[in-house]
Amino acid sequence: MAQFFAIHPTHPQARLVRRAADIVRAGGLIAYPTDSCYALGCALGEAKALERLRRVRGIDERHYLTLMCRDLAEIANYAIVDDTAYRFLKTPGSYTFILRARREVPRRVTRKKTIGVRVPGHPVAHALLAELDAPMLSATLLLPQDAAPLSDAQEIRGRLEHEVDLVIDAGSCGTEPSTVIDLTTDPPRVLREGKGSLAPFAAERV
Repeated sequence: MAQFFAIHPTHPQARLVRRAADIVRAGGLIAYPTDSCYALGCALGEAKALERLRRVRGIDERHYLTLMCRDLAEIANYAIVDDTAYRFLKTPGSYTFILRARREVPRRVTRKKTIGVRVPGHPVAHALLAELDAPMLSATLLLPQDAAPLSDAQEIRGRLEHEVDLVIDAGSCGTEPSTVIDLTTDPPRVLREGKGSLAPFAAERV
């Protein structure tokens, strides 16, 4: 049965953040808020948690996963960031960027040796990543039978009570996922148009 933490959306309680990080470190699967919508998350090296994430989402190895990172320096530890990519990564907003993965990223979480990377703007997600001192593997909390991501923590708890180990309630954070831009092509390609504005980019839509 999932634990349920009510965490303040702008001033996260350190005690609860530490407990949430401990659950992730122990191989748990969590539902947590981001600056676009709720997401599922687990530790990068936990294969069983990854299997559970994919099962809940109804996705396979062909679906891009995202490494949630604290900052650009951490992204560079796991993905190849050239000057062009660096300029894109500095764009403020809800974006996920597809980059070439470094060897530090397990092959089971990459797609054609690429990985999605993102720095979330939500204070709770940022506090959790800081406490973990490591990136977290994530996917939008969009269930196979739904048309939009779940946005209410109580509903998430009710529907996923036996599928996840923790639900973090920080209030609604919307239902529009991040914009996904593939930076491994020239020009970059928009794989998903979401909350992040396309105005700063000259990218092709697919």
